[in-house]
Amino acid sequence: MPATLAAGAVLAVHLAVIGFNLFGLVAIPLGAWRGWAFVREPVWRWLHVGSLAVVALQAIAGRACFLTDWQDALIGRRAEAPLIMRWVNGIVFWPLPIWVFAAIYVALFAYVLALIWLVPPRGLRLSRRP
Repeated sequence: MPATLAAGAVLAVHLAVIGFNLFGLVAIPLGAWRGWAFVREPVWRWLHVGSLAVVALQAIAGRACFLTDWQDALIGRRAEAPLIMRWVNGIVFWPLPIWVFAAIYVALFAYVLALIWLVPPRGLRLSRRP
């Protein structure tokens, strides 16, 4: 039972990271348009870039997320996860080839890098002139 609880904690962290990444993808352009100051906060923006860089690099390397690996190791292949964990896993983990995820993650990372240029964090001066 302790391994199942630990796996649930890893899943909760994984969901928080996914939520953070998705929130940033939407909040940054929307916040730039609406004038929200927090979307230009450098620490938050660079954490977002770094988080998506880790995801994209793992996908390019053909590896599952290290959080997924930890959860799998804690639960074990034969162990039956609790109902809620199975339900959340069904939402988070799609049965697609790794190259599909790699393409999606690389595209999202390119989008985040474009957002650095389009909505620069406070203190970052980028020239848009050739």
